[in-house]
Amino acid sequence: MYRSASITKPSGTVGLSFPRAYSIALAPQLIHARSKLLSQLVSSRAYRQVEFLAVGSFFVFKPSLTPGQKPSLARIPSTREDIGFDTSIPLKGKRSLMKFLKFVLEYESEAQTEIWAPFAYGPLTDFLHKHFKIDAELQTYIIALTLSLDGLITTKDGLHILHRHLTSMGFFGLGFAAVYPKWGGISEIAQVACRAGAVGGAVYMLGTGIEAQSRVEDKLELHLTNGEVVKTKLLVRSESGPSAEPGISRLVAILDSPLSKQFEPLVEGAPLPAVSHVAFPKGALRIDSETVSKYPVHASVHSSDTGECPVGQSKFLLSPNPLKYMMIPILNTYLHCLSFGLDDKYL
Repeated sequence: MYRSASITKPSGTVGLSFPRAYSIALAPQLIHARSKLLSQLVSSRAYRQVEFLAVGSFFVFKPSLTPGQKPSLARIPSTREDIGFDTSIPLKGKRSLMKFLKFVLEYESEAQTEIWAPFAYGPLTDFLHKHFKIDAELQTYIIALTLSLDGLITTKDGLHILHRHLTSMGFFGLGFAAVYPKWGGISEIAQVACRAGAVGGAVYMLGTGIEAQSRVEDKLELHLTNGEVVKTKLLVRSESGPSAEPGISRLVAILDSPLSKQFEPLVEGAPLPAVSHVAFPKGALRIDSETVSKYPVHASVHSSDTGECPVGQSKFLLSPNPLKYMMIPILNTYLHCLSFGLDDKYL
């Protein structure tokens, strides 16, 4: 699953802590409050063995449009109150966004379905432009919330994801729509599932595959690679081997700063977030003087509260698609956007 992996350590006096002080999730995933996974964790009572942390703001990168202008990170509003208080969005844009927000919350109704059904399998951007007259800049806010890796998400899928995001806001508490498992990300949930399976009588055989299988009456007879033969009523397995499609390049960087401004509560009384998300829209990153990025790039920023790095440091996880040689420049661009005294350095 992983190839061409490398580790770069800093030189000089600044350095990393001991190895066990870090937990590096190569594919971190946030979990929306209204997701089926969380409802299953609650119904199975497995949630008691996992500590969840709030995912805070979603940011979108805004490049400099004129010489001398500094690139910036803009927080994406997710509620009517957020939109109303956002001074960077013009009044006309606010009206369009509020109209779209109301539409998304009711998109499954028969009346609303009739509106978006003709656009269902076309790009969401076309629907936003033609029906809501939302301009290209505000479209980047909406597409960023879908977490699309290519920016070409369909209207049907986009509305479903956005509905989940908006209805998740405030479901578990003020100011956040998603959570992140402490200590190891999604792997913590996998461990909880394994422990629950073991308590229920499951048997794990690591490093063992299936050589052959045959049907014996109402059961499957499996011949394992260790020479054993087992019988089962149900077999669940992948239909194919590893994908031969182009991979996704990832960067995990430990930053020698707590990045406190990235983890501020959105509203009074909200829990302190431990994770924030930054989206670099398609075309926002310049590869050279004539070429811009063809795909969105997503970054997940984690504080030390996740238990994944020591206090005073933070973790930056970048998933370009597939721009391996651009990862460090993107990291430096992100650091350049922060205007609260952070040195442009990383470990």
